[in-house]
Amino acid sequence: MTTIARNFQDVHARIVTACRAAGRDAADVALLAVSKTFGPGAVRAAFEAGQRAFGENYIQEGVEKIAALADLRADLCWHCIGPIQSNKTRLVAERFDWAHTLDRLKTAERLSAQRPPELAPLNVCIQVNIDGGPAKSGVAPDQALALARAVAALPRLRLRGLMTIPEPAADFEAARAVHARAKVLFAQLNAAGLGLDTLSMGMSADLEAAVAAGSTLVRIGSALFGARAPKAT
Repeated sequence: MTTIARNFQDVHARIVTACRAAGRDAADVALLAVSKTFGPGAVRAAFEAGQRAFGENYIQEGVEKIAALADLRADLCWHCIGPIQSNKTRLVAERFDWAHTLDRLKTAERLSAQRPPELAPLNVCIQVNIDGGPAKSGVAPDQALALARAVAALPRLRLRGLMTIPEPAADFEAARAVHARAKVLFAQLNAAGLGLDTLSMGMSADLEAAVAAGSTLVRIGSALFGARAPKAT
């Protein structure tokens, strides 16, 4: 068994344990493997272990990886989970299946206009700066409903939910409390009729707290692939 395959089993065991502790069904929490800075070989190894959904923070790197793994394209689901600059929206619209980081209507409009008609609508999440971190992207919680309604009306996008990246918390309870605020907002948007099904929150360090708070998709990188080397500049 490869290291990635062993890590894959360990992460799934963490999800199952966290769901059991929270009284949730483990089938309700999906795993997104964050493969940024790791090459196609690592993605292929994770695929062989059973993983199908992969997240990329750097758009150009992701596009190159998607091309290198073209033989697996029908079986893989690619998520853009990094910032989307205006000059990169076409790449995201044409190559990815999901985009998690929408926090401006202009970006959403470009993605909608550039999504090829022969492809299914691009699945998108609104990124919310749930704890007001000064260095974090994302729409303020009190602006999320208006943006979500506007995005949901665009023709080539499918609004799926919310995504958060809060600041690191001191302990489990502090992390759970912040994630719980996103869960409350998620419920409020659904009460407004948006029909969301995805709450993308939780990473390697706070997976358990995110699951306890209601995450439906955890974004796991280092626990699967190991420590990352700094990105080349």
